[in-house]
Amino acid sequence: QVQLAESGGGVVQAGGSLRLSCVASGRSFVDGGMAWFRQAPGKEREFVAAIHRRGRSTYYATSVKGRFTISRDNAKNTVYLQMNSLNPEDTDVYYCAADGGVITSQIATIASYDYWGQGTQVTVSS
Repeated sequence: QVQLAESGGGVVQAGGSLRLSCVASGRSFVDGGMAWFRQAPGKEREFVAAIHRRGRSTYYATSVKGRFTISRDNAKNTVYLQMNSLNPEDTDVYYCAADGGVITSQIATIASYDYWGQGTQVTVSS
């Protein structure tokens, strides 16, 4: 059984930083894609960042580029999201996603991922 477990969410003041972690168990995603999405109440889930194929390629939403960094530790089957210069608009539930066969052109698409975590709340106060 594949499980993704996120951690690292919390409350931080504007301008602060948080680091999210997502540990995958049940299978390896070394050759696939792992990503972070986020969702606010009443809104659609949106792409944040993704890392593909052993970490050779990374992708970011325009709104987080230059502030967030995605990385992975393949030995630990873990993906991280370092979030700096946080602002209140970053307040959301953050979800980890993974798939063994995601293709580059669809890496920001929700439907590309078969496995999802339960989410971790990030709250940025002004």
